[in-house]
Amino acid sequence: MNAGEPLGLGDIGTLDFAKGDGLLPAVVQHTDTGAVLMVGYMNPDALRETLARRHVVFFSRSKQRLWEKGETSGHFLELDQIRTDCDRDALLVTARPLGPVCHQGTATCFGDALITKAERFAFLTTLERVIERRIAESPQGSYTARLFAEGPKRIAQKVGEEGLEVALAAAVEPDDKVVAESADLIFHLLVLLRSRGLSFQSVVTELQSRHATKP
Repeated sequence: MNAGEPLGLGDIGTLDFAKGDGLLPAVVQHTDTGAVLMVGYMNPDALRETLARRHVVFFSRSKQRLWEKGETSGHFLELDQIRTDCDRDALLVTARPLGPVCHQGTATCFGDALITKAERFAFLTTLERVIERRIAESPQGSYTARLFAEGPKRIAQKVGEEGLEVALAAAVEPDDKVVAESADLIFHLLVLLRSRGLSFQSVVTELQSRHATKP
């Protein structure tokens, strides 16, 4: 396997554990937001258990044993993929956290602040998940659930109305009004995409494809 390819059980023996006295540093990154959640260490057994359980397992240097993140708190890290670097002596783990990652209650071991611009844009993924939950659970008083129940035509109508309001705000309103109306438009667009079984990622992929074809 090459650097950047997902790691499998059969690849463990190809990693350079000797350089770190039997341990590899493992950087854990949020699958959806790209946020760096924490850094731990893995020996071959921890890596093997992580791939088998689909929950991230580390080797605890203080306890000198395998340690499954969340084994006490229940805030597990659900594994997405593991990749190795070019020297095969470090790991990049992508996962979804089931609760705060840090023992101090913060979303990451580096605090709650959104450090990169990418993390801020990734809130759209979080919003998509909120929309999915509202639709699935249909809590009383939920505007999202009610709008979704009215069907694609009504949702499309709302997108059209919000688009017009953005245009009008851009023509005669102050910046904060333009921002507010744009937020309304994006929210309703996400609901519309959901009603068609599409994700915002499909829109991003289309934009990337167009960019790639530009000279």
